[in-house]
Amino acid sequence: MSTDPRTIADFNATLPNGETISLADRLGKVVLVVNTASKCGFTPQYKGLEELWRKYREQGFEIIAFPCNQFGGQEPGDADEIAAFCEVNFGLSFPLMGKVEVNGPDTVPLYDWLKAEAPGLLGSKSIKWNFTKFLIDREGKVVRRYAPTDKPAALEKAISRLLSSSRT
Repeated sequence: MSTDPRTIADFNATLPNGETISLADRLGKVVLVVNTASKCGFTPQYKGLEELWRKYREQGFEIIAFPCNQFGGQEPGDADEIAAFCEVNFGLSFPLMGKVEVNGPDTVPLYDWLKAEAPGLLGSKSIKWNFTKFLIDREGKVVRRYAPTDKPAALEKAISRLLSSSRT
């Protein structure tokens, strides 16, 4: 982990309609940030993410999903197509943001920060594939990065622990 004093509150996100929102209201919540895609082998993880969100949202847990088309062109749709796919196939009710880039020169600032705070294997900064997950505590600090192969259920203990140990 770096010693960067910033928190998730220092960043914005763009909604599917193009509106920019501050992530400052996420302070005090346990947040899972994940880059997603509708046509990926990991897409069934939407179901597990939805289950986690439904189980813990009343305790202050939030998921922020960022569709991304950088890995094999697996998120080609527009915002309406993505939302419809997720709702019909997975009953998704947590928020989807607008499409982003998580690597390269057009990486959104939030992802630059996430990657610096929790590098991947051997210290690599780049996101390797869809469904890379970042767990953030109630103070807005990155706790851990999870690989695309880490199923949402595998994060439940860490989420529960953060929710119970850091009440605000």
